[in-house]
Amino acid sequence: MNMDSKTEEQQLQEQHRSRMAALAADKKRIFAMPPEKALDAILEHPMNRALVHSMAEEDFFFLINDTGHYDAMEILALASNRQWEYLLDIESWHRDRMQLDVVVYWMNLLHQAAPGRFIEWAMNEKYDLLEYFLYRTAEIIVRDHDVDPGDIEDGFFTYDDIFYIRFSNEIFAGIDDEEDKEELENFVYSMIQRIAEEDHIRYQSMLLHAASVIPDESEEEAFRFRNIRLAEKGFLPFDEAVGIYSILKPRKIRKKHQEKIETDFTVPVPVNHTSLLKNDTLFEKALESIDIQETLDEVQVEFASLCNRIIAADQNPVRGKEQLNAIVNKACGYLEIGIHRVAETEILPGASHAASIIKIYPLEDIFRTGYSMILELKNKALRWHKDSWFTKNRLALSFWGENLVGYVGGLLLKHPKFFDNYKSGQLYREFSSMDDIKKAEEALNEVMIFDQILSFVKIDTSAFPDQHFVTFQNLLLTLWSRNRIGLLPVNMPEPIAIESFRPFYGSLWDSEKNAGRIKDSVKADFLDWISSFTGLAPHEIVDNASNSLEKLFCKIEDEFAAVNKEDLDYRFIDLFLLKK
Repeated sequence: MNMDSKTEEQQLQEQHRSRMAALAADKKRIFAMPPEKALDAILEHPMNRALVHSMAEEDFFFLINDTGHYDAMEILALASNRQWEYLLDIESWHRDRMQLDVVVYWMNLLHQAAPGRFIEWAMNEKYDLLEYFLYRTAEIIVRDHDVDPGDIEDGFFTYDDIFYIRFSNEIFAGIDDEEDKEELENFVYSMIQRIAEEDHIRYQSMLLHAASVIPDESEEEAFRFRNIRLAEKGFLPFDEAVGIYSILKPRKIRKKHQEKIETDFTVPVPVNHTSLLKNDTLFEKALESIDIQETLDEVQVEFASLCNRIIAADQNPVRGKEQLNAIVNKACGYLEIGIHRVAETEILPGASHAASIIKIYPLEDIFRTGYSMILELKNKALRWHKDSWFTKNRLALSFWGENLVGYVGGLLLKHPKFFDNYKSGQLYREFSSMDDIKKAEEALNEVMIFDQILSFVKIDTSAFPDQHFVTFQNLLLTLWSRNRIGLLPVNMPEPIAIESFRPFYGSLWDSEKNAGRIKDSVKADFLDWISSFTGLAPHEIVDNASNSLEKLFCKIEDEFAAVNKEDLDYRFIDLFLLKK
């Protein structure tokens, strides 16, 4: 008997698993469609209510916003109470303040979608919210038996000749469209009327309690319960969520609990977050290599929670897939850096290696250890910036030239960014790989090296020529040129006359055999000049600045390799400070 019962239970579980797997496949297919087609596919689905109920609240939220609130009425009618509640939790709060006009807007939509069910839900599950709403928006008078109804001021209405209500116009003050304002006013009155008709005793009790609401306590309690519900999905209060950007060393990263947890088939797995992953990201490749569905579901839920925590920390509302896509890309980038750092490999680890890491360690910790590398680089930039020669001389950041100022400026932002220079359509973007960090660090090191070199030179920065845009490159090259030409004073960056510069320029280039290349002897001479000018030994300069100096001469070659000295025009030269 027990065996038969157990077998039957197992069969039911298998049937449920099969139905959930089929619904999951349908959801993935539908969420890949354009909003209009997705709406039709849901409504035409043979189990449309079960399909909608199986959606994670986050997926349902994006579906409603992408489809359009009024176009999605039929889906709102199919939604579960938890999905309704999620909409209010996400939309009706600005930080720790409830926005009553937004509450009314969403309640009106839900009432239009399913009037009877909405009234029942509001009275049973949102009773405290209704009382708070009435306290904030309505003036309630209880008429004594000896008071003439005619003595009640204008604007009050009643359904029982005992409780008189008048709503304040302030609740609709932020609505500009008169039709929208009228629609919401009608909803508020019809909602109160429906409640009175459904359960008059409950209606009277609600009005009595509304008069004695302590607003601060009610709002704080509602905010606390809302935070508890959203915390399960990663939406933590800002002061907790921002911890996602705190430094975490790889040695401090914790491991996941490895004990076996029975799968709860009633908990929906978010689909939208992972559906936006790009095939060329390490995290997506790692997910594809996971062949155990339960493990994959767990990672998908974890990834959605990570994205939600980033949204909470950034304090930027995300209401559509396009905005969510930016969060997903951000999460993937720092996860790739974190996985690479945890793997401790020279090259990017493969998909299977990355999959083993995300199975062992929480995605939140992997993200943090990846982001920590950018924070450490930012702190290095801030320490340099505070005590640098450049800062002490009150120079603009543009002194370091367009390329270097891009990388260093990105590191000095409140939330550091990678200087992409519009290669992906953006001037700055989030870091997404170890290569990004390497490029930014190389640029910072180059700036620090030249800043150190210039700190040994007594230069009067107040004497910079106003008619020229002075950078570290043309400053150094001009001082060197003036010294070799024999112009005085040696530490004054005064522009060189073009006719005096031509012979010197001609001496820079190698013979016809290596046309377009600067002589090695010239590079050695530049090194000797820096050594004599700064007091640093040549080997010290080579050890620390050889790559940076080589880049400087490569830039000269790139710009002037095909230019004869007779063709030089001081008006179009930026690497040297020249004049007529």
